[in-house]
Amino acid sequence: MVSAIENRYVPDYVSPPGETLLDTIEALGMSQAELAERTGRPPKTISEIIKGKSAITSETALQLEKVLGAPASFWTSRERHYRESLARQKDQSRLQEQIDWLKNLPVKAMCAERWIRRFDDKVQQLREVLRFFGVASPAAWHEVWRGPQVAFRQSKAFESDPGAVAAWLRKGEIKAQSIQCNPYDPVSFRKVLNRARGLTVEPPEVFQPQLVQMCADVGVAVVFVPELPKTRLFGATRWLSPNKALIQLSLRYKTNDHLWFTFFHEAGHILLHGKRDVFIESESDKGAKESKADRFSEDCLIPRAEYHAFVRSRARSKIKVRSFADEIGIAPGIVVGRLQHDGKLLQSHLNSLKRHYHWVRNAEAA
Repeated sequence: MVSAIENRYVPDYVSPPGETLLDTIEALGMSQAELAERTGRPPKTISEIIKGKSAITSETALQLEKVLGAPASFWTSRERHYRESLARQKDQSRLQEQIDWLKNLPVKAMCAERWIRRFDDKVQQLREVLRFFGVASPAAWHEVWRGPQVAFRQSKAFESDPGAVAAWLRKGEIKAQSIQCNPYDPVSFRKVLNRARGLTVEPPEVFQPQLVQMCADVGVAVVFVPELPKTRLFGATRWLSPNKALIQLSLRYKTNDHLWFTFFHEAGHILLHGKRDVFIESESDKGAKESKADRFSEDCLIPRAEYHAFVRSRARSKIKVRSFADEIGIAPGIVVGRLQHDGKLLQSHLNSLKRHYHWVRNAEAA
């Protein structure tokens, strides 16, 4: 018997495969009762398949292959596409009821940064946002980003605008996934930090790729992610796995003293604190661990003894600051920032020694 549907194209996968089965047996002049007899299936089963009430199982597909000649894969494929179409229709209805959730997220800003695509259709936009976060529904998003088991929800910064902060953190995760890291090695990471001091005198196009590679070699992914409106974040530190840490930097104040202080501060969290800790740096989060990371950063950038000796010298001229920075091997703007922070120099003085950075939009470098 030659199949009447072997080469038939079925464009509408929303229709149940039973309709195709009915068309086929009618073209062959075969009744449902005869098909049931030839396949050895109960007539009720054949009737329910044709009405779309029952699925075509792999066993039934093999029986249809023998009786009608069309491959079993044809029938199982039709069934799979049909069930998928039904699921998509239900998903469409569910998402339609959830589009107001998008108001909790900085969708416009995410589109402007090209983190996600922009869609006029709200359901399509919702799907795009869920894809970005790697979750199946707004309920799943709340479990992942707002649930009681989530460590970073304790941050005051996260409480201020959870949608924007979550988007920024998620972008850091996505970028970090593309960075191949060796297993984390704390001893080697300390050595990398010492070498990183020398990068402070380099421009972004030089230090950024070198810093990323140096840290990846010792198990730390470093990513640069521009802050979104209402995030007001400097950086973040967390562990993506027991052997891979993440340092995420925002370039909030766009000067080299702030950027490098934040990097060494985050590095301090990695070396000094537990792998279950998550740190999101904002102006409102200043606990004991933050203070400890501050001191770590200060001492890494400017060794304590040298710094105090320079402060006692009362040398505050541009020439003296440059000379001191050269002696200890860091950018002079970092010295200026430290002196200003400690009240040893007016905030308006020597800012010309600082380097200002800007984002090259939609590019990888700061």
